[in-house]
Amino acid sequence: MNSASIGILGGSGFYDFLKNAHTIEMDTPYGKPSGKITLGEYKGKNVAFLPRHGKGHIYPPHQIPYRANVWAFKQLGVQFILGPCASGSLRPDIKPGDFVVCDQFVDRTKGRIDTFFEGPKVAHVEAAEPYCLNLGKIAVEEGRKLGIQIHPKGTVVVIQGPRFSTKAESKWFSSAGFDVINMTQYPECILARELEMCYSGIALITDYDVGLSDYPEIKPVTIEEVLRTFKENNEKLRNLLFAIIEKIEIGKSCRCHSAMKNAFLN
Repeated sequence: MNSASIGILGGSGFYDFLKNAHTIEMDTPYGKPSGKITLGEYKGKNVAFLPRHGKGHIYPPHQIPYRANVWAFKQLGVQFILGPCASGSLRPDIKPGDFVVCDQFVDRTKGRIDTFFEGPKVAHVEAAEPYCLNLGKIAVEEGRKLGIQIHPKGTVVVIQGPRFSTKAESKWFSSAGFDVINMTQYPECILARELEMCYSGIALITDYDVGLSDYPEIKPVTIEEVLRTFKENNEKLRNLLFAIIEKIEIGKSCRCHSAMKNAFLN
């Protein structure tokens, strides 16, 4: 079995997802993916898992081979991508250990190659609703069934990394109304859209970024805190992903699967 309908692009500290599975190496026109892809089955559905940072977290956010990762999933036949990711909160009511189903992003990265269409064929992908609404709805419903504190929507501001924000930057992002902060949702999300795959960004909140300016008792983030919180909530994330996979209807048409309709200019 070297095909899959559902793909998981694992986040920080989330490298062991499928059991009794096998791994394959792939190559793409955009180079090799972040690492070997694990293929397995869950309740009759073929699933592919790839750690976006590579095994052992060898790729910093700005050097992840995003195009190769997404293209490899497309080659395997993936229709639905779940993108769990460690994220910081920019709001006091979104707490460490909570989950946020992203519905919007703001790109603050720089220099990342973020399209498959570099000419001579030109395409302009529609991105008003960059995340799959259907997958998002499933994630929220299944999260609540599991008793997870899950926020049904949120805007993620994606920063370049690998450094964390300054206090001034974090205050700026909070005042702009953004909800969470992350380093990898862009261009992963929009590349999936260009290849007409459903994508859901599921943010696991690990920290309060640099703290919150109006709450001096909340301290700035440290990498130790991020990894600790992620590890503590890894089982909840695993259970949520399994629940979502079970509810996905393979072959069911979605607007994401026709995202490039009328998007080309000759």
